[in-house]
Amino acid sequence: MDVEVSLPEEDMEGSWTLLSWLASCVMVFGGALPYVPQYQEIQRSSNTEGFSTRVCLVLLIANILRIFFWIGKQFELTLLFQSVVMILTMFAMLHLCCTVLNTNRVSTKQHRLSELDLRYFWKWSAFEDYLLFCFGFTVLCALLTLLLLDSVVFVEALGSLALMFEAMLGLPQLLQNLHNHSTRGMSVKMVLLWTAGDVFKTTYFVINESPAQFWVCGSVQIFIDVAILFQVLYYGQDTRIKLG
Repeated sequence: MDVEVSLPEEDMEGSWTLLSWLASCVMVFGGALPYVPQYQEIQRSSNTEGFSTRVCLVLLIANILRIFFWIGKQFELTLLFQSVVMILTMFAMLHLCCTVLNTNRVSTKQHRLSELDLRYFWKWSAFEDYLLFCFGFTVLCALLTLLLLDSVVFVEALGSLALMFEAMLGLPQLLQNLHNHSTRGMSVKMVLLWTAGDVFKTTYFVINESPAQFWVCGSVQIFIDVAILFQVLYYGQDTRIKLG
């Protein structure tokens, strides 16, 4: 009888382990998935106006900060791997945007990081400038973390700052749509996947009892995602709802 009882329990445990592993894989790679249709849309149209590259800025800062937060307060490895994948994805998006903009550029005037002109912050012509900025920001974070790693206040502030930036993920896109009075060029699939992903990960954070900053961030992201979807309905994608 004991053997008969233990077998279903082992099966249940094995099934739960498999589900947990699958959920972790979705968490690691699922965050990058929404950018696939947007990447394809930019490639197809050779136009970047509908996509705000400041989304990349927000996510790069958020995920660099999250990596250093992990060093100070080691939570699930899944979230650390997710940050690395997201950083690589944002570099891919920036590289594409720089390539398209330089191909379509009429003026020979280029804007570089070395000019230190705040008017053109994060509007640089060369992809290398984005890499250089992120490298400098990473070095700064590394030095501060090295000096203040033993401070609980610093570590918690680092986590809150990382999640605050991540919560603002959709805000640049929301503002870009308001500025353009249109959502043309923005992939609606991307926003739908944002929404689905944010609902999934917020549920994941709650179930896994992750630090409170994570599920608060997820809730704010869901709110902004829904606001962008309302923009799609309001602006009507130039009188046509286009899911591309």
